[in-house]
Amino acid sequence: MRTCLSLPLIICTFMVHMGRTIYFQKKTSKHIGSLKVLSEDGGKVLQRSKRGWMWNQFFLLEEYTGTDTQYVGKLHTDQDKGEGNLKYILSGDGAGSVFVIDENTGDIHAAKRLDREERAQYVLRAKAINKKTGVQVEPESEFVIKIHDINDNEPKFTKEIYTASVPEMSEVGTSVIQVTAIDADDSSYGNSAKVVYSILQGQPYFSVDPDTGIIKTALTDMSRENREEYQVVIQAKDMGGQMGGLSGTTTVNITLTDVNDNPPRFPQSTYQFTAPESAAIGTAIGRIKANDIDLGKNAEIEYSITDGGGADLFDIVTDKDTQEGIITVKKQLDFENNMIITFEVAAANTHPDPRFYHLGPFKDTAMVKVYLQDVDEPPVFTRHFYVMEVDEDAKEGSIVGKVTAKDPDAAKNPVIYAVDRNSDMDRIFDIRTGNGSIFVSKSLDREASPWHNLTVIATEISNPKQSTSVSVFIRILDINDHAPEFAKYYETFVCENARAGQLIQTVSAIDKDEPPRGHRFFFEMVPEFTINPNFTVLDNKDNTAGIITRRNGYNRHRMSIYLLPIIIFDNDYPIQSSTGTLTIRVCGCDRQGNMQSCSAEALLLPAGLSTGALIAILLCIIILLVLVVLFAALKRQRKKEPLIISKDDVRDNVVTYNDEGGGEEDTQAFDIGTLRNPEAREDNKARRDIIPDTIFQIRRTAPLWENIDVQDFIHRRLKENDMDPTAPPYDSLATYAYEGNESIADSLSSLESVTADGTQDYDFLSDWGPRFKKLADMYSGDDSDRDV
Repeated sequence: MRTCLSLPLIICTFMVHMGRTIYFQKKTSKHIGSLKVLSEDGGKVLQRSKRGWMWNQFFLLEEYTGTDTQYVGKLHTDQDKGEGNLKYILSGDGAGSVFVIDENTGDIHAAKRLDREERAQYVLRAKAINKKTGVQVEPESEFVIKIHDINDNEPKFTKEIYTASVPEMSEVGTSVIQVTAIDADDSSYGNSAKVVYSILQGQPYFSVDPDTGIIKTALTDMSRENREEYQVVIQAKDMGGQMGGLSGTTTVNITLTDVNDNPPRFPQSTYQFTAPESAAIGTAIGRIKANDIDLGKNAEIEYSITDGGGADLFDIVTDKDTQEGIITVKKQLDFENNMIITFEVAAANTHPDPRFYHLGPFKDTAMVKVYLQDVDEPPVFTRHFYVMEVDEDAKEGSIVGKVTAKDPDAAKNPVIYAVDRNSDMDRIFDIRTGNGSIFVSKSLDREASPWHNLTVIATEISNPKQSTSVSVFIRILDINDHAPEFAKYYETFVCENARAGQLIQTVSAIDKDEPPRGHRFFFEMVPEFTINPNFTVLDNKDNTAGIITRRNGYNRHRMSIYLLPIIIFDNDYPIQSSTGTLTIRVCGCDRQGNMQSCSAEALLLPAGLSTGALIAILLCIIILLVLVVLFAALKRQRKKEPLIISKDDVRDNVVTYNDEGGGEEDTQAFDIGTLRNPEAREDNKARRDIIPDTIFQIRRTAPLWENIDVQDFIHRRLKENDMDPTAPPYDSLATYAYEGNESIADSLSSLESVTADGTQDYDFLSDWGPRFKKLADMYSGDDSDRDV
């Protein structure tokens, strides 16, 4: 449709253009020749060479729709006499493909349909050649073919859909957004690319500038609460908006943003809540909410209590998530004083907009009524805490003070009192259960504990679960019950060369008591020793005293220590005093009074013997003693020389005892009683691996025990050998061979042979020689003895 409308215009334009081109070519061919021009300098004639080519710039319309090829123009040179001797050759942009030339006539045609938006001009080169000789009759020349635009492109917007926002209640003419449409046609040729904007949808709320495409508000007081979203359709039309122009459209979605143009409003004028009078501080009793149709921070609300008696008892805070007002308990409630509490609550925006103050106050108010519920409350003390005082010397049963608690309920139940024993473990105080009087039950000592912190509990008689505690602080008042004493232990000395009236020591005192006017101590000599020929006491009147000498010179050899008793008393009532004894040593001093020695034995030493000499003498004595001890030890070691002398012999030593015994008359044989008596003394036990000091030793006997554990005895002997410090550096084996009382073998003793049932012949003893003669005589006469 658009092509049909544009075809007549294209044909007219083409005919005019072709006429102008033919006319220009004819005029050019007629006036080709040489021109002569006089120059200004010297009148020399300048001669211009003759132009051989006859063409100019060519123009061609785009989008040609004819059946034949579109004629562009003709190339011609004055060398062409029409004889057909010349050939025209075309090269450059599109030569041979887009543009073709008749080589004989020089006519140029467009072989294709051209689009200016793809390419606006073509640069070509042409030359004329003699067909016979192939010689170029004219130099190669360049020319341009420009494509004339036609209105074949509609305007196109940079976005298919635009999104914009503008604050509600904006003034008329407030810019919202700018839209832009681009036309691909040539803006420098005709009105094909001149775009005009218009609004197709969105009136009367918005308008658009026809030249710039800026969308503006066109209606006053547009409220977001009434309508928030708008859809605006904008048209862009070329040809300056005239008939026959091409157009394009786009959609703009416009949103009204919120402003604080609406105050909060309570949905009801009165709110009612109930709360127990025992509600703890900070407890929430209810919520109220004022509605604000604005959004975000414009709908933020701050609540406050503005009027009524609830400002002292309640508080209100804003829930940031729900914008509700939370009413909380600010102070302890009391049903007996006020059963209904009424107050006014205000709700106001936190971010008001001054532009809309004319719409009215941006706050609202509502009345709140709180009905208190009576509950059984615990007793209440008349004070939050009690402070009492009592003298340190108060007698048992003395009243210290009194606490009072009452039942706050209307019933006024009676109350009993008790002391929490966790606060008075020693039971120094007690309380009258009926009236709350606190009294002393034990003696007090301020110096041990100047304060006592009690906890008193008040409980309703009718409901023991209802109880309250209170702190009672009892201060013990000081009385003068401690005598002053020396502040510390004084190490006092007097020089032997001291003079009468010399100060040798300054003493002070302390007192555990704390008199209200401060301490004041006095120092005196003991009355029995008032007249002291050696020392005296001088009270300095500042709680100190000086010890003064009363004679010249002291002798530590005659008297090395003096004892000086001093009486110290205070000025409080009753006056307390004590006697302190000061020990004064007599010392040797130099001329400046510096102590050198306080020992009386030092007087016996020669005067010319110094301290270094004394130390040297002591060291010599110690060295001599050490040498004597070492010599004695070496001599003792030589006496007890071990049986194994060789140092290289490190073999285990096994000591074997094979003693058969000598019978009843052998007193030197091994005493079996030693094995039988584990309590036998071993003080004089001799070691067999060391040469004994004496040959003969006194053998001490011990009573025999019949029922003895020989195994335990042997273990004890093994332990003694292991722990013996005088044992040699090699192993020693002590063997004890004893069968014990329970042996199944018969006795081997000759003394028990007479008890045998049968008779034996001992005549063979005579054959053993003279050494067994006595034994043979004893047993050979056995029968005669039995007969007797």
